[in-house]
Amino acid sequence: MMRCERHISAKTTWSKMLKLSSIETSYGSRQVLFGLSLEVEEGQMVTLMGRNGMGKTTTVRSIMGQAPAHGGSITFDGVELTRMEDYKIAQLGVGLVPEGRQVFPNLTVRENLVATADNRSGSSDPWTLEKVLDLLPGLNERRDAMGNHLSGGEQQMLAIGRALMTNPKMLILDEATEGLAPLIRNQIWRCLEGLRAHGLSILVIDKNVDTLARIGDYHYIVERGRVVWEGNSDELRANDEIKHRYLGV
Repeated sequence: MMRCERHISAKTTWSKMLKLSSIETSYGSRQVLFGLSLEVEEGQMVTLMGRNGMGKTTTVRSIMGQAPAHGGSITFDGVELTRMEDYKIAQLGVGLVPEGRQVFPNLTVRENLVATADNRSGSSDPWTLEKVLDLLPGLNERRDAMGNHLSGGEQQMLAIGRALMTNPKMLILDEATEGLAPLIRNQIWRCLEGLRAHGLSILVIDKNVDTLARIGDYHYIVERGRVVWEGNSDELRANDEIKHRYLGV
């Protein structure tokens, strides 16, 4: 089980944490994002959904500076990111749980976690190794196991814990539960709900529409690099046509 409690002080008001304004991103001559815009308010859980190949991961890569946008603007906590180097973006407090987890295979669980330790948000009650292992007790039992000896679910928990060890202002999860067993998925969703409830801004990319509509605050759907729909959870749940047309559900 995973426990999500305290560690992040609750927010009573929202202000803008992340804003993408009409960004355009290409890989060489192939353009992938066409004027994509989205926002994440402080303390919100926002979701980005769409079929495979529609630009979700490219959006994340643009935010993180790994595929820099050549048009539009990206700001995080009031700082312009558009032409900033990727390591500087991470240092500002953007914590990424990447697609494919990308844990260090030849380091132990403990070494994976302490390798990223920082207090990028300047928290007065920062995440520590002990707090992360308390949050993810399955990892505590495996703290001396090598990264490449973990199951897919354990690796995803480790990737989340590694991001939290940076004490981010915002957490981005790319394909948060892809390929995981239902029990592990539910544990991750409960953990994210707890983190959001205690003030962490979260951007989630996933395909589990029903769960995202239940736990998220606001939602964007992308098709061929453009936002084709956005709305709150009540609007998403009520719009079967949109879900069928763009998500195949």
